Amino acid sequence: MLGIIVAATSIALFLNLILKKVHLPTIIGYILTGTIIAYAFNLHEAVNNHELKEIAEFGVVFLMFTIGLEFSLNHLKKMKREVFFTGSLQIIITALFVFLISRFVLGFDTSTSLIIGTALSLSSTAIVLKTFNETKEINKPYGRRVLGILIMQDIAVIPILLMISFFSMTGEGSLVFTIGKTILAAIVLLALLYFSGKYLLEPFLRYVSATRSDELFVASVLLLAVGSAYLAYYFGFSYSLGAFIAGMMIAETKFKHQVEADLIPFRNILLGVFFITVGMQINFKIIADYILIILVLLPLVMALKFAVIYALVRYEDNKRVAFKTALSLIQIGEFSLAILELARSQSLIDPTYSQILIVTIVISMILTPIILKNLSKAAAKLMPEDVMMITNTHNVSEDTENHVIVLGYGRFGQAIVKELKNFGQNYVILEHNVKFYQEGKDAGEPIIFGNAAQKHILNSLNITKASAVIVAVNNPEILHLICEAVGDLTKNSKTIVNVTTEEEKASLQNLHLEHIIVATNQIAKAVVDEVLYCRLDNSK
Repeated sequence: MLGIIVAATSIALFLNLILKKVHLPTIIGYILTGTIIAYAFNLHEAVNNHELKEIAEFGVVFLMFTIGLEFSLNHLKKMKREVFFTGSLQIIITALFVFLISRFVLGFDTSTSLIIGTALSLSSTAIVLKTFNETKEINKPYGRRVLGILIMQDIAVIPILLMISFFSMTGEGSLVFTIGKTILAAIVLLALLYFSGKYLLEPFLRYVSATRSDELFVASVLLLAVGSAYLAYYFGFSYSLGAFIAGMMIAETKFKHQVEADLIPFRNILLGVFFITVGMQINFKIIADYILIILVLLPLVMALKFAVIYALVRYEDNKRVAFKTALSLIQIGEFSLAILELARSQSLIDPTYSQILIVTIVISMILTPIILKNLSKAAAKLMPEDVMMITNTHNVSEDTENHVIVLGYGRFGQAIVKELKNFGQNYVILEHNVKFYQEGKDAGEPIIFGNAAQKHILNSLNITKASAVIVAVNNPEILHLICEAVGDLTKNSKTIVNVTTEEEKASLQNLHLEHIIVATNQIAKAVVDEVLYCRLDNSK
């Protein structure tokens, strides 16, 4: 066993060092590690080991716990439409389409078709939220949409597992009893977690913190995460649902950030184990035997999920947000693997069909990190500007010159505009986000709706006569596209760009920008200046 652990750690480290060099996420390295050790040590059957599955699942538990820390109860109330309306409809519509195809085209029986439909309607919480957490996309409009749908999918696992139990039962009395028991368990669980979180949690953490023992505080955090997960499991629900609720409770306390910092190492290690177990389920013999079925099934399911999610989000948001949300969730998730395994063990689905679906799911999960990495780039290239119901009330006349063009009206753009006003500088703003555009319009700003990466829009701003072009965009891929477009028109001689790190600055090197401001360097300089000022002030 120790040899397997050493080998897995070495392979994972080696692969992830290579992947980091080519800017690919570590998730792929862990999945490939699982596939390699499964063949090297003949561990294909070990993946069905109950204890290993339990350990691996706690990676998802800790992930959901830390996601819960970012979303308090008030935050979740604001997301109720994304969770309960969009999330529910996505599951129902996707499952219905798959059910109809399975039942009437492929000829499966009703129970098998329902199980396959609901399993394929779910996406990967572990991969998507881990990636979005690392890139901070979880706080963006499409990140909130994605989170809302994934929360609903996690909740939906409960009735799906309940449905499988129904199919394996006989007798009406058993059915009514199980439904009543589940509803009662849900009420008791939520009540326990809510009142414990509201009245006991903060005093408990305050008491532990008063001991000034890091060891005891970490132990307490682990107890809260694991204990809440076990409590949910005891009442018949998923581990991750209990952990998510507990995380939201802690988010209401002042210990939120310390708890998150202490838990992240455990989360990352166990998520690595989880993705290794996913990779162990790749069976090349099944892929070879059913390659044509997999090659047809995989794009069909992904296209169906994209179409359903895009249509639902597009109904109430712009094209760009709908595109990014849909593309983020086209994969099939880890809970689908658990559902199919349970259905197979209850003889509700043929083992061969189950294996084909499992391999298809794992391949979709392997593709996901690559898709997420190129999400913004794909959206910028494939989605035209969203001009729905947009009427630009401000126009730049042909005589306008020596003005400043501000590309972006987010928080940074708004701060720049405020400073330009103080100096009495003439300026015009270009914004492509409907929300920020509306904010500028309501504030009476000279703002125009459009995509800053399109040259004809930049020309309409008299960009060649402007005194400066300030790029106030925080997305590296979009930033690069905008600077390319601006450079073609102005040779980037008057372009001012703000980036976060030296690495981002290096990525823009080929654009020959003369004015790049690195935010971390400027902040560091300002802090040191304040230190020197305080020292001089104290010496007087």
